[in-house]
Amino acid sequence: MSEALLSHAVAAVKRARRTAGRVRRRVEQINTVPALSARARPLPALRPAHLSVLSGRTLNVAVAWPRAAAGVTAARLVLERRGRQQSVPLEQEPQPDGTLLLTATAPLRHTRYDDAGLSGPRLDGGLWRMTVAVTDARGRTTRCGIASPDAPAGDGPTLPSPPSTTSGATFRPVRSVDGHAMLKVTGPREHAELLGFDLHWDRVTVHGRLLAAAGPAAEYTAEAVRRGSATAVPATPVWDGDRFTFDVPLAAMARGARAQRMWDVQLRRGRTRLKLARRLTDVRRPKKVFRTPFRTIATEDGTLLRVHAHLSAAGTFAVSCAPFTTSEETA
Repeated sequence: MSEALLSHAVAAVKRARRTAGRVRRRVEQINTVPALSARARPLPALRPAHLSVLSGRTLNVAVAWPRAAAGVTAARLVLERRGRQQSVPLEQEPQPDGTLLLTATAPLRHTRYDDAGLSGPRLDGGLWRMTVAVTDARGRTTRCGIASPDAPAGDGPTLPSPPSTTSGATFRPVRSVDGHAMLKVTGPREHAELLGFDLHWDRVTVHGRLLAAAGPAAEYTAEAVRRGSATAVPATPVWDGDRFTFDVPLAAMARGARAQRMWDVQLRRGRTRLKLARRLTDVRRPKKVFRTPFRTIATEDGTLLRVHAHLSAAGTFAVSCAPFTTSEETA
């Protein structure tokens, strides 16, 4: 390699390292909350081998206990906020050097929006301090904090902190200003979640779920709204608890149309409009992942429509439809 090429390669590596460092610092700033990990005397912090919330609701923790494994009778992970405590038992895994690796995998639940019968720690919105409590054979309990792990800086195909699929709440590991790991819990907003849709030869059937409803389900109606106008076509949802099903009103949407029209599908309650969307997922770019084909659909009056039910880049549900026209009609 020539001197010029070598110098260019070295400079490119240095620029890449500086960019990666800036990204890591920026991610760390975003994930740092203005709170201390402890109110009184600060606790020693254990460096986690792993700390994450997978699939939006499964807490995974692995921390090394630096002291000898002998004499440890019990260990638990304690989540604390404003005097309330929730704990998770920690499994003890002896290591070759005589220490312990303390691990736990537990489902996280929101106090208000998850069913009471589901297992796992029940947490309300706010910041939860995370500590490890280890009890020895004499009954003495030693408490330690958990140091914040390095935040991943990659921009992969999945989101680092997706919402829980059971409640819509977000459980996100964050860093306190003194460098300790904490758990930030955010309750769901009022939302109409798209669970799926069926493409038939004569209709499109939508299945969804209403989250954090502000009123009884019976007060919500469904409608398709044409983009760029105030035209709305109603649909009648069938409710089963917080879940709903309805057919997209294709015949009314295509009536009088000669060109393709785009429609957004939503729930409505008074002045509140909730666009039907796929948000309870870790997919970063839903339009590229959840791809659907165009379909020819025949309505009850015999009209043939070219229909494309799909997700937008933001994850909202949209339907484009246009009637097939003959050459005489086109002329």
